[in-house]
Amino acid sequence: MDTKTNSRFMLVLFMCLFLKTNTSFGADTISGNQSLSGDQTIVSAGGLFALGFFKPGNTSNYYIGMWYEQIPVQTIVWVANREKPVLDRFSSELKISDGNLVLFNESKVPIWSTNVSSTGSLVQAVLLDNGNLVLNDGSNSSEPFWQSFDNPAHTWLPGSKIAYNKKTKTHQLLTSWNNSEDPSPGLFTLQLDATDNSYRILWNRSRQYWTSGAWNGRIFSLVPEMRLDYIYDFSFVDNENESYFTYSVKNTSVLTSRFVMDVSGQIKQQNYLAANGWNLFWSQPRQQCEVYAFCGVYGSCTENSLPFCRCLTGFEPKSQSDWDLEDYSGGCSRRTNLQCGNNSLANVEKDKFLEMPSMSLPENKLSLRVRSTAECESSCLNNCSCTAYAYDENGCSIWTGDLLNLNQVGAGDSSGSTLYVRLAASEIPSPKKKKGTIIGAVVGSAVGLLVVLGLIVFLILRRRNRRVGKGKQVEGSLVAFTYRDLQNATKNFSDKLGGGGFGSVFKGVLADSTVVAVKKLESVSQGEKQFRTEVSTIGTIQHVNLVRLRGFCSEDTKRLLVYDYMCNGSLDSLLFSGSNSNVLEWKTRYQIALGTARGLVYLHEKCRECIIHCDIKPENILLDAELCPKVADFGLAKLVGRDFSRVLTTMRGTRGYLAPEWIAGVAITSKADVYSYGMMLFEFVSGRRNSEPSEDGRVKFFPTWATSVIIEGGDVLGLLDSRLERNADVEELEKVCRVACWCIQDDEAHRPSMSQVVQILEGVIDVNLPPVPRSLQVFGDNQENVIFFTESSSSSQSSRVKSNTSTASSQSQAKSTTSSIS
Repeated sequence: MDTKTNSRFMLVLFMCLFLKTNTSFGADTISGNQSLSGDQTIVSAGGLFALGFFKPGNTSNYYIGMWYEQIPVQTIVWVANREKPVLDRFSSELKISDGNLVLFNESKVPIWSTNVSSTGSLVQAVLLDNGNLVLNDGSNSSEPFWQSFDNPAHTWLPGSKIAYNKKTKTHQLLTSWNNSEDPSPGLFTLQLDATDNSYRILWNRSRQYWTSGAWNGRIFSLVPEMRLDYIYDFSFVDNENESYFTYSVKNTSVLTSRFVMDVSGQIKQQNYLAANGWNLFWSQPRQQCEVYAFCGVYGSCTENSLPFCRCLTGFEPKSQSDWDLEDYSGGCSRRTNLQCGNNSLANVEKDKFLEMPSMSLPENKLSLRVRSTAECESSCLNNCSCTAYAYDENGCSIWTGDLLNLNQVGAGDSSGSTLYVRLAASEIPSPKKKKGTIIGAVVGSAVGLLVVLGLIVFLILRRRNRRVGKGKQVEGSLVAFTYRDLQNATKNFSDKLGGGGFGSVFKGVLADSTVVAVKKLESVSQGEKQFRTEVSTIGTIQHVNLVRLRGFCSEDTKRLLVYDYMCNGSLDSLLFSGSNSNVLEWKTRYQIALGTARGLVYLHEKCRECIIHCDIKPENILLDAELCPKVADFGLAKLVGRDFSRVLTTMRGTRGYLAPEWIAGVAITSKADVYSYGMMLFEFVSGRRNSEPSEDGRVKFFPTWATSVIIEGGDVLGLLDSRLERNADVEELEKVCRVACWCIQDDEAHRPSMSQVVQILEGVIDVNLPPVPRSLQVFGDNQENVIFFTESSSSSQSSRVKSNTSTASSQSQAKSTTSSIS
């Protein structure tokens, strides 16, 4: 290549770099004599955010938007021209014009503007590192003429606000995209309700379907996740001009966070980690089908299926392309028009009704006074505007016009009803007429005789099966055993595996050689019907980290439960073993801690109703052949009653798992399980019970020591079980200790949820240094004042807390002893 050619090549290369890196103007600023077009961008001073043209998905439309510069997958946080895209980004330009930032399309027509009255010749637009695009006069001290933080799109960034202006009586709105490829305003918005300072989500700007609850001075009452104040800082401002809430991230160097009004109709808090991408921290509403009209007209939402939406029988999506983008808001349309009004025509069948069981009924029903289902159906059929009817204990209800907000609920869900949807007769297949009446009658009689004979044989076999212990199948895999079945299986309850406050457990072998664990419940006060109902509920709960219930026995006053047998027994037998040969390695302990947390998340958040275990301790964590942890005894507190003395008796074999609220007598929530889990985590670290009396009678309380080491930055490995010889991942060890200390905070509002514990242990979110719980502080200063319950005194409610101190703060001292209750 000669010198002249080489020079031309270098010039072209330089021009390409010149255009790509926007060296024609300030990297983070658009000034009065500059513009942005094509592939040009401006980037905030710290390189965190970029602003330029972008094209969502496979569309041909371009928008001016803002995204994270350092995140590989482009994540849009703000869009200027949401409703007016451009087709040619190279012929369009964003520039300062008449004191405003203005977007001109390819025809040089202004389609978006900041639209403010500004003065001065030095007006400029600057992109800040917090994701705020500001229009000012070039002075750092002046208030901006305009800022994107006051004009949010679908993302609420840390430091920004969603406010209510009291002077103009206007709301700032966080508005979803229409779909994943269309940033135009969608159906779902978040706004502040100034009447009680709560946030609410609206469908179509009108129908509220979720609220945060009122601001109580610290959190929104229906957003318990806000109690985890080690990740975010929150503040609420309410003055004469406006009301608003704002949040910030405590450690921005390790965590990128955003709050999104999603196309799903849910608000989502998401955190970014380079290894995993965007991770969901929390969302509301929790269930997709709680979003109002998510599937549009004549669309039905089913929570436990993917996709969530489907069209009712006889209907099809109005826009299949929208449904392919998971935008179901357009709903469904009829495949065949109704014939109502055309019945005078020959050979035209009347419309019919399709039975749809287990449906949540739509709103805006009309109630009719009729005496039967037939009258209700007839009333709807004779009204051409009627599209559906239902007849239940509330009488006859009909609906006119399009059906909206239909949800398919689970079979047996009391909230579900049978809905009859009107369809053209051709959409409902007619049952085939049977031929050969005489032959059919003869065959029917023969079949009937065989059925009777089969029933007799079945009853005989069933009686025999009772003797061999197979039991009777009920509700899927759940089996109802006779007491004799289980007597035979356990050799008259001779092989005892263990016992606790709920009852004793025995090893058994069923007739098919299946090994099981049989628990004989004690002091069950429920009647037969209620007991079977509760057991059936427990039987439907299945998770890899929960012990599976196989069956039960309920005869007279005898109540027994049959579980899968866990060959490695309970965690305490391995964790507290004095032997060095079978000591649990740190990696195994960490996985057991994580699996246990996942099991509790399922109980607390994934079941139809929150199940509080009330008795989390190593004895109730069982291990299978691969040392996978299985939480046992969940749901039993509801069977035997969760009174204080019962739970206290249950825990008499171990010390320190009861949360302070048990002592205070207040209502027990899932945070009581979190407390117990935190105390158990400390034992994962030390390999011994948290409380051990010393030779002089004093109490060694491991959580107090561990907390001081963590907060003071001491030798974390020095906390580890000595049998492990300091062989553990230091970061994991410190993380477990921090989580444990957060879990045992005195105020349950300060404890994390179990789902957040899982996220921390999985590395999804970080965890800051915890404060020292007050009970640990008092315990450390006043160890001689703690008196443990003994087995004989644990059943006495009158002996809950004892103290030898004579200080005025007896109540706080009583609370402080809860961390060492036996």
